[in-house]
Amino acid sequence: MEDTVIVTRCDGWATVTLNRPKALNSLNQPMLLRLGQVMSELAGDVSCQAVLLTGAGRGFCAGQDLAEIRDSGDIATFDLAGSMDRLYNPVLRLIRSMQKPVVCAVNGVAAGGGANLALACDIVLAAKSAQFIQGFARIGLVPDCGGTFVLPRLIGDARARAISMLADPVTAEQAEAWGMIWRAIDDDALAEQAEELAARLSRQPTRALSLIKQAYLASTTGDFSTHLDLERDLQREATQTADYIEGIAAFFEKRPANFKGE
Repeated sequence: MEDTVIVTRCDGWATVTLNRPKALNSLNQPMLLRLGQVMSELAGDVSCQAVLLTGAGRGFCAGQDLAEIRDSGDIATFDLAGSMDRLYNPVLRLIRSMQKPVVCAVNGVAAGGGANLALACDIVLAAKSAQFIQGFARIGLVPDCGGTFVLPRLIGDARARAISMLADPVTAEQAEAWGMIWRAIDDDALAEQAEELAARLSRQPTRALSLIKQAYLASTTGDFSTHLDLERDLQREATQTADYIEGIAAFFEKRPANFKGE
């Protein structure tokens, strides 16, 4: 049986490819279980300093595989909320909390949970032909996979509400202009630029990058004064790393830093 999630290991980083191209990489239970396993393994792998998530074929991810719901025998009793609890949400929490950067290369349509899976990543690149679609309302559902949390913070409340209620596609270039993603890239250059970015991040001070992730995640709650205290604590932790010592030495010696993620 073909692996629904392919892991390709490189020098210091890894690519995770969603691999159900005939179904636009739509997510079903076996695929989500495999994705959770893969992400958990990479999160704990100290030799992997960055992760690149992408999709096989002409799409990134079409979200929940609706055929799985149809084929369950009774659409009304299919426990989609239970799937969120058991399968989707652990993967999303892992991506957000993983102590290494996660890059997403959106190579085609990203719809529903697939769109929000991409937006959970730290840096999102998209082919100019890609589209982001909050298609939930088209079938009487609510945006999930963190969409109602992330979108207002990325593009503002008015735009988030509109694209969720109207389910209109957002092009990659519009997503970049709105600040939904980092960059829209020519289709034929996406893979190369995404791989270069993942490789670049793998050579950075990984512990510092993980602390940056922690700071931004915490910024969604609490108040300014409390956050200042958190920044202080995280900075204290950063100054105790070998990469910090190396970074300062490299600055004064006017040479590139040789970070080791320590």
